[in-house]
Amino acid sequence: MMTKGQAPSTGATNEGQEPVGFCRTMSLTLGYNGAPFAGFARQAESHVKTVQGELEQALSLLYRREVKTVCAGRTDAGVHALGQVVSFDLTDEEMRAKTPRSLQRSMNALVDDGISISAVEERPFGFNARFDARWREYHYHICTQSARPVLVMPLVWHLGGVDLDVDAMQRAAARLVGEHDFKSFCMAASAHMIEADGRSTCRNVMACDVYPEMLAGTPVITVRVVGNAFLHSMVRTMVGTLVEVGRGKRDAAWVDDVLAARDRSAAGQNAPAAGLTFWRVGYEERCEGGVG
Repeated sequence: MMTKGQAPSTGATNEGQEPVGFCRTMSLTLGYNGAPFAGFARQAESHVKTVQGELEQALSLLYRREVKTVCAGRTDAGVHALGQVVSFDLTDEEMRAKTPRSLQRSMNALVDDGISISAVEERPFGFNARFDARWREYHYHICTQSARPVLVMPLVWHLGGVDLDVDAMQRAAARLVGEHDFKSFCMAASAHMIEADGRSTCRNVMACDVYPEMLAGTPVITVRVVGNAFLHSMVRTMVGTLVEVGRGKRDAAWVDDVLAARDRSAAGQNAPAAGLTFWRVGYEERCEGGVG
């Protein structure tokens, strides 16, 4: 292990020779309960618990150097994940030191109990969990029953006793599919930063569906959203907007006005974080695991 004050190496050494460069890329597929974490991304303050902080602390302990990771999609505080993907680079020597299966066991033993590593795979060298992603899928769960859904309460937005028109929500959701400027669905401060950097708030939503299902024996309404990428709080604002339609306060065509406004105040509320789960992420076949 590194002693206090010792600088991390940039790579493993080979029998006293010069450090060997990184030439292998690994990925972790993981789920986590977002409640105990201040989001996915590491924070400058070491006492703030984040998913990335937990992962990198464990990897750095195992490989005796600082290990930096890249995720498929950052999640905010309280947002959950089922199929998050994280990538990082290793040297040949580090790759030989631990099999994917042993790395999975070690990681699950070291990280917070709110995190579970379901798969460890080698990817083509240079694979990047963020930039190689072709689509990301989120599920948002809403419970409308009057009684508290005790078994799934940490995973849903509980709208106790509120009736939602699922068909109307689906008609509204269909208007969100396609390439649009989603500035109205982005946190205002984030949208300002994006535009100040000369970037676009346009995104491509490939699917947006609203349907009833059962979650641990509890009836819920699920909003499923698939897109190439997402703005800050975009899915949660989409859900809040669809709920306005479901409650009969707006009609489905209102969504067109929200998109055209390019103003966060035109959309519905930002739905609570607890109902949102990063479901899975898709890559091209050349980026899939099983290399070597």
